[in-house]
Amino acid sequence: MSDPRLEKLAQTLVDYCAAVKPGDKVIIMGELSGLPLIREVYQRAILAGGLIVLALEDEAATDFLKRHGSDAQLESISPDARYRSEEADSSIFIRSTSNTRRSTTLDPSREAVFNRARSPLGRTRAERTNNGAHRWTLTQFPTDAYAQEADMSLTEFEDFVYRATFSDQADPIQRWRDLGTHQQKYVDWLKGHRQVVVHGPNIDLTLDISERTFINSDGKRNMPSGEIFTGPVEQSVNGWVRFTYPAIHGGRQVEGVELHFEQGKVTQATARKNQDFLLAELDSDAGARYLGEFAIGTNYGIDRFTGNILFDEKIGGTLHMALGNGYLETGSKNQSTIHWDMICDMRQDSEIVIDGELFYKNGQFVL
Repeated sequence: MSDPRLEKLAQTLVDYCAAVKPGDKVIIMGELSGLPLIREVYQRAILAGGLIVLALEDEAATDFLKRHGSDAQLESISPDARYRSEEADSSIFIRSTSNTRRSTTLDPSREAVFNRARSPLGRTRAERTNNGAHRWTLTQFPTDAYAQEADMSLTEFEDFVYRATFSDQADPIQRWRDLGTHQQKYVDWLKGHRQVVVHGPNIDLTLDISERTFINSDGKRNMPSGEIFTGPVEQSVNGWVRFTYPAIHGGRQVEGVELHFEQGKVTQATARKNQDFLLAELDSDAGARYLGEFAIGTNYGIDRFTGNILFDEKIGGTLHMALGNGYLETGSKNQSTIHWDMICDMRQDSEIVIDGELFYKNGQFVL
């Protein structure tokens, strides 16, 4: 018998996030370990009248390709990937894994070849999203591997996921609408402002948000969500930040990351663990050393670090910044093959000042 919370999550993804309508071309993508949720989403999308392409992936096969394939094979693009970027009206991506460390020993240069080949499709998808031609959402199916990363049993992690997505509530979709209404007042206030100054024991940073747009992330794309974010003016970032939690990318944990910025560019980067990987990613391309995103987490129901960025970047009382590719809808002009989110805790002796006015203090908005 299916978990009713799984059914509610599928309903939220199809009806609220992807907003599937009769005749919509919909691609549902996911790894085999997430099959229970994939099936629920597929059935819900069929009942909604969508024209479905089901794209199942096998992480072991993809890992073999990245380790042993030629450059030509790494650069080969599947029809499903092109369909998702160029034709689909809606995309629903369900993340899952049986091994979160599968890519730990993978050569970063091979990953870079794989990602660079897909970068133009990502740009096409972003442009179609920005002009309203494409809707996308992603979520995560709870697996033993994710539970282990979070130091939980599978049952505990399932409870965490369904609580974070409001799938344990009577009306999850209304809860997301309510959160969106609450966050919109901060987004509205930020319009027309310019200078952001961030102070705290882990950060001393200034950046410019002139003519940039803050986005109200209310669960339509990331599920769960709970953040407001923008793309800062690329050359405006100055100062330093020490990220509180491990920065995880491509299955690798980089601990104790500290970055120094001058005129937007990372000029110094250190880490206690996996510093070589950090530096390699920063040298991926010209945009990798610039910020593509500056965001404030607003989901106070996510109150612990799990080692999974989909949840962790939303922790209420934190901010996060992403090195690399920015989102067109924010006004960001930064382009990169990477988008690497890193989290800084703001809950103690920390503040955000906007154009000289206190906006946020010790993990809470003060408006």
